[in-house]
Amino acid sequence: MFSSVPFHGPSFSDHEPVLTQALTSFLPRYLLEQRDVEVNVRDKWDSTPLYYACLCGHEELVLYLLANGARCEANTFDGERCLYGALSDPIRRALRDYKQVTASCRRRDYYDDFLQRLLEQGIHSDVVFVVHGKPFRVHRCVLGARSAYFANMLDTKWKGKSVVVLRHPLINPVAFGALLQYLYTVASKPGTCVKVLTIEPPPADPRLREDMALLADCALPPELRGDLWELPFPCPDGFNSCPDICFRVAGCSFLCHKAFFCGRSDYFRALLDDHFRESEEPVTSGGPPAVTLHGISPDVFTHVLYYVYSDHTELSPEAAYDVLSVADMYLLPGLKRLCGRSLAQVLDEDTVVGVWRVAKLFRLARLEDQCTEYMAKVIEKLVEREDFVEAVKEEAAAVAARQETDSIPLVDDIRFHVASTVQTYSAIEEAQQRLQALEDLLVSIGLDC
Repeated sequence: MFSSVPFHGPSFSDHEPVLTQALTSFLPRYLLEQRDVEVNVRDKWDSTPLYYACLCGHEELVLYLLANGARCEANTFDGERCLYGALSDPIRRALRDYKQVTASCRRRDYYDDFLQRLLEQGIHSDVVFVVHGKPFRVHRCVLGARSAYFANMLDTKWKGKSVVVLRHPLINPVAFGALLQYLYTVASKPGTCVKVLTIEPPPADPRLREDMALLADCALPPELRGDLWELPFPCPDGFNSCPDICFRVAGCSFLCHKAFFCGRSDYFRALLDDHFRESEEPVTSGGPPAVTLHGISPDVFTHVLYYVYSDHTELSPEAAYDVLSVADMYLLPGLKRLCGRSLAQVLDEDTVVGVWRVAKLFRLARLEDQCTEYMAKVIEKLVEREDFVEAVKEEAAAVAARQETDSIPLVDDIRFHVASTVQTYSAIEEAQQRLQALEDLLVSIGLDC
């Protein structure tokens, strides 16, 4: 029975504004950006987070979900349902104004955002195109990798030029800007023709990331091109990626571009832009400046290289441990997530505790959750393993001023996943057996929680 004594402390209503703000701002960002939860997930009523945000009147959350890929196309079930259920006129206007709730509302990941900033801000650009008086700061490496025409012109007619003036009457700034937008992000503005003079547009399927990976191919030292993943990486004839920085790694020289490394990593931005350099020396006469990186092997740096340029690298679980450590040091959270996905493939009774420790150390929330979910499935075997027992003890000891009945995060997560597997009556007994095995372990080591 609940006590009838009135409670004189602060009520829920006193904290409601703060709690509401936390739930509608921090929590969605945490789930999407840290837990990698699907933004269009559906519940048993076939409802999405966007629908509930519209229904409850959380305008800021609606805008955040739309910007991160929530589906709300016009003339569809989801689109019309959100419009009909919207609690306020500002939300309805937001849905209509967001490009008329069309299919073009798609989540743009961090890689696409980086390329957009690279185009808009012209960071570390090395050539300026002036089209009828309007300047465009761009990067030779991007244009050369994305267009055979630009690669040829930059190596012949425009070679060595820092400013290229285009006065042809058929070229106008709007069309040229649309072409650059397409080359950098494959997101040209609707209704804008990007066919300018004799510049050949990219193919229908431009494979943006594969083209950018060409820059990584050309940055590889010759001694690494022939045996990495058993694939040759020859640069196209006549293509000069115009590197402006050389990274020396254990005697190997990687010819790279500041725009990519500074744009994707705060570590490299501080190292290169803020002159916080480990070492610098000329590579050869007239070559780009060199920076020596310590504590990393050429093979590991190659994974960093391909991730920086193309947002992807082929990672074996064995290599993931070394790459993860470097990705954390170089402030590359996306590469850390790729390592986490690779490590998730090797979960078994022998490795799950070790992988869980790594996930906690490097703050890989999704991988940590996958580990505890796997632990829940094999908990009856894990309780007999010394490494698991030690992990439970360490988790308990990490709780500040722990009392006898305080919870242990690892134990709580396992209990949650055990309970979440109970979907039928027949599964209840199996879940009870798993929970009992865990409780027996806690009692045997003096951790009643």
